[in-house]
Amino acid sequence: MLTKRIIPCIDVDLDDDGNPAVYTGVHFQDLEYTGDPVEMAHAYNEAGADEFVFLDITASADGRETMLSVVEQVADEVFIPLTVGGGIRTVEDIKETLRAGADKVSITTGALERPELINEGARAFGSQCIVISVDARRRFDDEGEHFVDVDGESCWFECTKKGGREGTGIDVVEWAKEAESRGAGELFVNSIDADGTKDGYDIPLTKAVCDAVSTPVIASSGCGGPEDMYEVFTDAGADAGLAASIFHFGEYSIEETKSYLDERDIPVRL
Repeated sequence: MLTKRIIPCIDVDLDDDGNPAVYTGVHFQDLEYTGDPVEMAHAYNEAGADEFVFLDITASADGRETMLSVVEQVADEVFIPLTVGGGIRTVEDIKETLRAGADKVSITTGALERPELINEGARAFGSQCIVISVDARRRFDDEGEHFVDVDGESCWFECTKKGGREGTGIDVVEWAKEAESRGAGELFVNSIDADGTKDGYDIPLTKAVCDAVSTPVIASSGCGGPEDMYEVFTDAGADAGLAASIFHFGEYSIEETKSYLDERDIPVRL
């Protein structure tokens, strides 16, 4: 059985002086300074993380390129697979990000606005490099295509873009299937509703995507502890659990999280 991956993630933005900094927020808002991206990358590499994710959270919204110089510094500190996202819109962007030291690229807005980018990226660099990130939010109307029951109400999940700032009207499950068919090697499922809450992953969202595709799914947003990772692995079928604040603020360590899962027969790399 394939091991489940535990993945810390840093959300990086520019501070008031134009320097890169890690921020943590709730529902993609109310961002709080958390630390230096290079220092945090080094710490997570030493802590036993299976992979590491670097997201430039305002590159797409601001219409700028990813901070590749910082990516290069982070890549020098981590010897585990590194995924980098934010502001990637073209095959050249993918190439430059991989050249800076990323092993994979995470694409959200660029793929939604031009889905052919998935095909082009997979053809040029291999599907294993292409991670399609979905920033999903719940909608309780009848405009979607795939509906699930959430607390007695019927809802569907909408893809958003530009860091959750704009809705698209695109159903997440349909988009996940299309991304897979175009060559995405992995799907990174973020829940705007659960983000930063520490109330647990959005199980209905994650399960809906996992049930629809065979591509590996990374569950993100809402993790409050190892028990939430256990739930998303067993109840939703996720292949990896991503977390930020529980690790950033020392509430749990990677080691503690893996031990908890191992004791409950979840296969992890110890």
